[in-house]
Amino acid sequence: MTKAAEGRAVALRLLAVPQTTASVLYGLYDLLGAAGVIWPALTGREASAVRFDVRIAARTTMPMACVGGIRIDPHCALDDDRGAEVVVVPDLIIRPDGDPRGRWPAETAWLRRKYQEGAMICSVCSGSILLAEAGLLDGRPATTHWAFQRTIATYYPHVQLDSERVLVAAGSDLQVVTSGGVSCWEDLVLYLTARYCGQQEAIRLAKVYLLGDRACGQLPYAAMVRPGAHGDEPVAEAEQWVQQNFARPNAVAGMVSASGLAERTFKRRFRKATGAAPITYVQTLRVERAKEMLETSLTPTDAISVAVGYDDPASFRRLFKRETGLTPGEYRRRFRAIGRIEAAPMAAA
Repeated sequence: MTKAAEGRAVALRLLAVPQTTASVLYGLYDLLGAAGVIWPALTGREASAVRFDVRIAARTTMPMACVGGIRIDPHCALDDDRGAEVVVVPDLIIRPDGDPRGRWPAETAWLRRKYQEGAMICSVCSGSILLAEAGLLDGRPATTHWAFQRTIATYYPHVQLDSERVLVAAGSDLQVVTSGGVSCWEDLVLYLTARYCGQQEAIRLAKVYLLGDRACGQLPYAAMVRPGAHGDEPVAEAEQWVQQNFARPNAVAGMVSASGLAERTFKRRFRKATGAAPITYVQTLRVERAKEMLETSLTPTDAISVAVGYDDPASFRRLFKRETGLTPGEYRRRFRAIGRIEAAPMAAA
């Protein structure tokens, strides 16, 4: 997946029409705007330098009402927006047995123009009908909500429906992406985040918002939250040392040495400053590093165990399962899939 240039904002526009639902529109707005921002705010750790500049676009900037009478205040008018690199069309609340043709002339003309300018065009659920109306799905594979399969087949017969899939990226440049049911907007967010900000940032976003399979509760998503400034300089010295040396044998002894304090004094002050015992702190650092390696590499679990400081893989597996609720293999399968679209023969059409 390609990444935008480091340190810049990707101009992303959410197209709003009266048939848009506020839940999807503002859900997209919140999560895409959080990429690269919320992870460091919650954990104190670095995140992607790439951000999304998310704005709501509509025919005019006049306040409008969407489904349910909820007010939308667009940031930009279609005729005034010049910089969109990504456009997302949220779902539409329309009758599946109605004829949708000719309902959004200004919006479809704008979508065609943005596509011709090189923007990536995406849809959520029934929003694919707007893309079909703009002619952007002709001869291409696409997905939509199951209730609108017949609508597209009837009025846009040149679309190659692949409605069993959650996400479909079409074209050799993957410039057009459609997603299935309403809740699939979350999958689209993760895909866009992985594509522009990197897969690791998509994984971070999934962890913050608990996106995906939550059958095992919150444990698989939880991340280490670094304590705030506590003013205990010897403890801070030990923390700084262990950040780089957590995989060493006798890491707690190394922390004591780095602090310059007596062992009992150090352990008391460390717990007071950080809220954790030194050994727990070390174990958490090791598990966090193991999670990163499982998410981003195919390194065997036994090798990861050694890399983070455990010569006994069985002990490592027990610790990892206790801390995350999953075995290392289960964790890898869950998080390596985030932000990816499963390859399919039709996707390159």
